[in-house]
Parts: sequence; C-alpha cells; structure tokens
Amino acid sequence: MSFPASQVTQRQHKEAMFYYFAYGSCMCPVDLKRSLGEKTHIYVIGPAQLSGYRLGFYSYSALRRSGVLDIIKDQSGVVEGVLYQLPWRLSAHLDEREGVVHNWYRQETINVSSRDRVYQNVRTYVVIDKLTEELAPNDWYFNVVLRGAVTCGLTEQYCWNLFNHMHQLQQNYSHASTNIAIGIRQLKDRG
Repeated sequence: MSFPASQVTQRQHKEAMFYYFAYGSCMCPVDLKRSLGEKTHIYVIGPAQLSGYRLGFYSYSALRRSGVLDIIKDQSGVVEGVLYQLPWRLSAHLDEREGVVHNWYRQETINVSSRDRVYQNVRTYVVIDKLTEELAPNDWYFNVVLRGAVTCGLTEQYCWNLFNHMHQLQQNYSHASTNIAIGIRQLKDRG
C-alpha cells in the first residue's frame, strides 16, 4: 500500500499535527478509525523503525480479553511500526483508546526512522504495569496486528517474525491450558 506524503503535507498547513508511532493494533488504519471516529489511512506517513526497543505481550486488555503489545527498552532491539501524522484534535481520543486516564499506557516521546529520515518528538505508548510473563494474543488481536503490519508495508521478515512470535505464544498458552485441564481432571479422579 502506498501512502503519498504530499497528502499529509497539504493537511499540515491547515491544522496542528503530531507524529504518532503505532506498533500494535493501531498499525491497522481501519481499527484506529474505530476509536478516532474518522478515516486514518490518509494520515499514514509509512513504515517506520524504532531502535533500542523490542516488542512483547506484557499487558492484558480486559476490553479485548487478550494479551496486547508493549515495547520494552532493549539496546539491540528494533521495532517496526507505522508512523502517522495526526491532527491534534485526535490526541485526546488516542489517549482514551490507550487507557492513559486508567494508567494502562503512558505517552512516551521517541525518535523513529522512516524513508531515510529521522522523525523526532514522536508519540508512542508504553505499558505502565508490565506483566512478568508474556500473555498470548487472542485470534482477533493477532489478525488486526498482522493486517496492519502487512497493509502498511512493514518488512516481510519482520511480519514473519511477528507472526511466529504471536503463534508461538498461542501454542504455549494452548499447551498450558491443556495441562491445567488434565491436572484438574486428575485431581477430581483422585477425590
């Protein structure tokens, strides 16, 4: 999918804007539209890279009933995502989506690279109270994250790594659930 930068630049002169780096479900402009109330694909600058971080599913969303993505500082890590240039009028809606008022995520200012340019003072969101272990995403979250990654042009290798990571978490969760169920049955059989 191609996103003409000229569209964003033309809008920039009409209203105040801010840069936003999405690495989870917000990479999908269709899903982001659901929260912000308007089409967001027109605000996509393109794929971007965040150095010094890695992805992890260290949060649980009760709304989605799923493990959800977070970024964790890691000097050797790189997170790919989608860079948006959004109007300031959508800022409060984005904070609401990310649960800032509930202390689920907090804003963090970062620098990202996109199309041979470094963007500074870019907003992203980081989980405040991280889980100690990763929690598997449900199928819906898995699909929306992957759809956003592929649609917005993240590298093929990164998309495959993301797919494999999510799939492995689901497999581990499935095996753990099966083992717990077997253990409960064995306890009941003894009882």
